[in-house]
Amino acid sequence: MECPVRSRPKHTAVGESGSRSVMKRKSAHKHKHTHPVGPASCPAGSVVGCRIRHRWREDVSEPESRWTGTVLVQVSVNSSLYLVKYDDVDCVYGLEIFRDPRVQDLEVLPGEIASFRVSDTRLADRLLGRPVVHLFETDAGSKDEWRGLVLARAPSMPAWFFITYEKDPMLYMYQLMQDYRDGDLRVLPESEEPAEPREPGEVSESLVGKQVECQNTEGTQRMGTIIQQVQAKPSVYFIKFDDDYHIYVYDMIGS
Repeated sequence: MECPVRSRPKHTAVGESGSRSVMKRKSAHKHKHTHPVGPASCPAGSVVGCRIRHRWREDVSEPESRWTGTVLVQVSVNSSLYLVKYDDVDCVYGLEIFRDPRVQDLEVLPGEIASFRVSDTRLADRLLGRPVVHLFETDAGSKDEWRGLVLARAPSMPAWFFITYEKDPMLYMYQLMQDYRDGDLRVLPESEEPAEPREPGEVSESLVGKQVECQNTEGTQRMGTIIQQVQAKPSVYFIKFDDDYHIYVYDMIGS
């Protein structure tokens, strides 16, 4: 599996990249955060919130790698699909961990992310749905600015947030409150553009579960499923393409 590093060129729109063929561990930033582990208390019959470990083999021509991470959520519209945050990787993966033949020797570890209180709930709530500038340290020691949108608190990991970026519209996870305190995250003013008017009594229909089709830069069609709506920004959705294990974030207004 591959998670793009910040210094590489980024995609400009959802669906423009092809599938990534090799699972690689690439950390994109210099602010490192730990994964506290507590006593095992996974719900009976569920791996959500659990720590897992497995081998990964893309195909017979690729070397085997080993992965450890945390299962964040089981996707409601596809109960076989789980969102997973792997250690030392910044993006979130969508995998059918019990069905994908590339996932081998899956183990549920005797421990999970420890449950603890967020010290500043006001700040946590203030970040949700807000445009931000996120600073990343380069190898040369300078800071790169990335404009993004804070999407939600990450399930199972209360100090972490889902975020996406204008230049790289995939789903990422960071401890943004710590980055804010360190001066590496700046909250931008809300857009002054008026919201799209609706008729009285009109209900916005959710697109969760709908199939989508996109065309990449090579002209190849990609099929996928809308798997989640962002509560803080209802026009924004998570998309899982059939040929990719990354999760893409797309604002459906005007699309």
